[in-house]
Amino acid sequence: MKPEPDLAERVRAGDRRALARLLSLIEDNDDEGGTEIARLFPHRGKAHVIGVTGAPGTGKSTLVGRLALTLRGQGSNEVAVLAVDPSSPFTGGAILGDRIRMREASVDHGVFIRSMATRGALGGLALRTEEAVEAMDAAGFGHILVETVGAGQAEVEVAQLAATTVVVEAPGLGDDVQAIKAGILEIADILVVNKADLPGADETVRALRAALDLGRPSRTVRKETSWEVPILRTVATQGEGVLELAGAIAAHRQHLEGSDEAAARQRNRAGHDLALRLQEELATRFLKRLGEPAWRDAIERVASREVSPRAAVRELLEGDRG
Repeated sequence: MKPEPDLAERVRAGDRRALARLLSLIEDNDDEGGTEIARLFPHRGKAHVIGVTGAPGTGKSTLVGRLALTLRGQGSNEVAVLAVDPSSPFTGGAILGDRIRMREASVDHGVFIRSMATRGALGGLALRTEEAVEAMDAAGFGHILVETVGAGQAEVEVAQLAATTVVVEAPGLGDDVQAIKAGILEIADILVVNKADLPGADETVRALRAALDLGRPSRTVRKETSWEVPILRTVATQGEGVLELAGAIAAHRQHLEGSDEAAARQRNRAGHDLALRLQEELATRFLKRLGEPAWRDAIERVASREVSPRAAVRELLEGDRG
């Protein structure tokens, strides 16, 4: 169904049904959705986008739900949550497990929760996540929480989207070293040890502190404005430590606004967004020009190990030039 002519205006006015419709169009890569998001683009840039990432089992969804309610309790205008779910292997749709775990937040009329399927996109984010965030921003949400699927090393992708990145760990998962190897600590603005009431919490905090002390590369522009990454403890199921987390997020936002880093991150996000969209558009145009038979033939040759993927791509490109 195509959107009504005033869809963008209705989204800006805070119409939740209009926003839900636009998000569906964005997720389906509908041309009309692209037109509407372009109309909304000049009206974004006011929300504070918070990325929440970490390994599966750390309690991210429960923590995000509690955080949304805490931000609301502090007087924030409406809060949006974008839960990027793994795609269903049967339908391609989001599994929606996160929304089940955020049941308490979902009954607050000031909290808007949307699940989005990754549909094979890398980096823990759905292909249309950035446009969905733009739509929520233009709709007037003061805070937008983006929870990623917790897929491992590729989770660093969220740092390209969020102004503040929260990395969640938990004791007893044995993934501290894996997180360090993945470089996930390098993108953390705030570290959270959730489930801090479990045995091993102290060890997890010490491991994270040691990793930071080894030398986390600074992303700040001026040394005098560098941000000291805090390590917080929470028990999301009980709401413990969530108020302190909200305070750390506010402090990081203030830090960004008082330095050159906010502008630098915005330029980085713009470049990243342009590169992704250019890559997608070029691939779409190339495959359309190539034709389905040639593409299927290349797939069969790679599947049968006749040629490597790299060689197949090179042949396709050379054949296109010819």
